[in-house]
Amino acid sequence: MATVNNNNATASAPTDIDLATLRKVIAASAIGNFVEWFDFAVYGFLAVIIAQHFFPPGDDSLALLQTFAVFAVSFALRPLGGIFFGMLGDRIGRKRILSVTVLLMAGATTLIGVLPTYASVGLFAPLALALARCVQGFSAGGEYAGACAFVMEHAPRTRKARYGSFVPVSTFLAFATAAALTYAISALLSEQALNAWGWRVPFLIAAPLGLVGLYMRLRLDESPAFQALKAHHAVPQAPLKETVRTHGATIVSLSAFISVTALSFYMFTTYFTTYMQVVGNASRTVALLASLVALLFAAALCPFVGRYADRVGRRKTILTAGACLIGAVFPAYTLAGSGEWWASLIGAMLMAVGAVICGVVTAVLLSEQFPTRVRYTASALCYNVSYTIFGGTAPLVATWLIERTGNNLSPALYLIAITLLAMWGGLRLPESSHRALDADEAKWQRTPKPDAQPAL
Repeated sequence: MATVNNNNATASAPTDIDLATLRKVIAASAIGNFVEWFDFAVYGFLAVIIAQHFFPPGDDSLALLQTFAVFAVSFALRPLGGIFFGMLGDRIGRKRILSVTVLLMAGATTLIGVLPTYASVGLFAPLALALARCVQGFSAGGEYAGACAFVMEHAPRTRKARYGSFVPVSTFLAFATAAALTYAISALLSEQALNAWGWRVPFLIAAPLGLVGLYMRLRLDESPAFQALKAHHAVPQAPLKETVRTHGATIVSLSAFISVTALSFYMFTTYFTTYMQVVGNASRTVALLASLVALLFAAALCPFVGRYADRVGRRKTILTAGACLIGAVFPAYTLAGSGEWWASLIGAMLMAVGAVICGVVTAVLLSEQFPTRVRYTASALCYNVSYTIFGGTAPLVATWLIERTGNNLSPALYLIAITLLAMWGGLRLPESSHRALDADEAKWQRTPKPDAQPAL
């Protein structure tokens, strides 16, 4: 494990971290992020079955809407969780908070796997499902931004997007694993066995994954940037107040850009599988297999996008993301609605390109746009507010738009509108590709305050 001497913390920069330590940091950050998104992926892939088990029978469309409504409600807790864990992460460190979040997320996901159904306990079933999802959402609020910050605070200054891209890799791999597992149980089990107990298996797998993640995170040291902050007694007493007062404009602009990151991500990873089945009349097996291949493609694409973002800068990468999303969305939805496997796969891969570019550049912008003092709080606030408004509601809004308009391509128009909003916000941000993450701390590094006491 890497160790930083607090008496000489300013001498330790991310470039001093050896490759072996950086790999451990990436792996420990990625596994918690994997657990977070694995649950969300399984819930989306099994939405049709969950609707049958946890809501009153008789109206399949209503039950599916209710299932996605619970999906959206859990996101309402994410901003609260982001603020809560973000403030703690800026005051006591990234490592401790990331250890707590992975444990809570794994526990909530496992709980869903043992819940009774509507047929057994009536209305208690959807209430219990909503509660488990809220716990998961609250804990997940402190996960992604913290994981990104932890990696970025270890990464070399000129290769932050390259190494930071492995956090989105874990996100797409989580969805790919969920798709593969759901596909396997759908193919291997009879319809009766799948509905009786098979759907529970993916949720129960979260328990061992969470324990592995906890073990890996507890073995790491705190990030050099936070250790330097603590050594100079510059840990903020009120990170939320400082964040809103001094970084309000950046929060608005970055949140606007993350809106399309959230929407494109959930349209690609969660809603597209449902769209293939509902609009294209594809079987669950065909839809899952197409999603699985597209997700593996997305995971493989992330490191290349990271290198691209480091080479051309963040603003050009933002423009590339917008162009890819607007150019691909109509062909993607048309192909996915065909019901044919190859067409559905190509449609999903077209959606993947823009979603991956948005995801990778967002992962690095979350850390680059804010100083170490409030990085966790500010980035968690931006990320979770945007994901709550645009990500958690994506399947619900897309389903509602089709129901109201009768136009199967209406979700594509929605994505284009949000992409334009995102371009406005993203291009208002300053270029930050070669910015040192501790640049804003230069003043306090020159004038330490030995008489101050660090916050607890």
